[in-house]
This record gives sequence, C-alpha cells and structure tokens, in this order.
Amino acid sequence: MTIEPILAASPAIQIHVWAALGALMLGAAQFTTRRGSTLHRSLGWVWIVLIAAVALSSLFIHQVRMVGLWSPIHLLTVTTTVTLVYAIYAARARNHRGHGIALASIYVTGLIGAGAFTLMPGRIMHQVLFGG
Repeated sequence: MTIEPILAASPAIQIHVWAALGALMLGAAQFTTRRGSTLHRSLGWVWIVLIAAVALSSLFIHQVRMVGLWSPIHLLTVTTTVTLVYAIYAARARNHRGHGIALASIYVTGLIGAGAFTLMPGRIMHQVLFGG
C-alpha cells in the first residue's frame, strides 16, 4: 500500500480523495452519535462540507469520458448535490426521517458504492491499495 499515486495526481483528485476518505470515516462515526445532539449537528456540518468538496472536485475529474468531458458517474455529482440540499432542508423542517434517508443514501451510494468502483484495476485507489 502506498499513497504515492494520490500525491502524484491532480489537485482535484487529491481533494476528492481526501474529502471522500474523511467523509467516509466521519459518516461512520455519525451513525454512532445521538441524533439531535450538539455533537451530531456539528459533525454533520463538517460532513456536509466534506461531501460538497467531493461533489465539487468531481466536476474537475475527467479520466473516464463518454459524453465530452463527462461520464455517467458525473450524474452522481448532480444527484448528491440535490440530495444534500434536500437533507439540509429536511433537517430544518424537522423531517428527521427524510433527513436520515437522504444522508444515508449519499453515504451508501456516493461513498461506498462509487468508492468501490475506484478499486477497479487501472484506477488510482487500486494502485494505492494493491500497487501498480
């Protein structure tokens, strides 16, 4: 295992990777905090900033191109952004169920699901974990 491929990557990829890893770890921790507590809300805002950084940085990553600069994974950027806005709205409206479902869906599809694809041969995270 080596982080050299990340360090050699573009700034957008570096931001994307570090924000995604931070969001993955913080999100897991969020599932253990008491909902509604000051800690849960504070960590939640940090998580939202990290997810926003992941989504924004993805707009500058174009290693897989299918339609101009874009690939189907960029649809996840749009979906994540819309879902993130909805999750904030739901929390403010005290729709705790909608808030939780929205954020859990980002965690599962955006971080775990899309993250799994980064482990495919030829991708940077595959190089990080498995070498060459």
